[in-house]
Amino acid sequence: MIIKVPDNFDSKFRFILVAAERAKQIQNGAPPKIDVKSAKPAYIAIREVEQNLIPYEILEEAPDRDVEYEDEEEQSE
Repeated sequence: MIIKVPDNFDSKFRFILVAAERAKQIQNGAPPKIDVKSAKPAYIAIREVEQNLIPYEILEEAPDRDVEYEDEEEQSE
């Protein structure tokens, strides 16, 4: 199978992460957004992501609260 990573993905890794998450959704009963001959969730998910049918969002990482807490302890001493 040849996979074409769309230009809107910054890496192949992110493409695979999105496709893997979509495959899990299909396995858990989500209806496919395209009609393909294969019934394999991974194949369907890859094709859906290739066609930009699956929206995704890159979330910012929350600051580590332990680091802030350690700084506060040092200041109070």
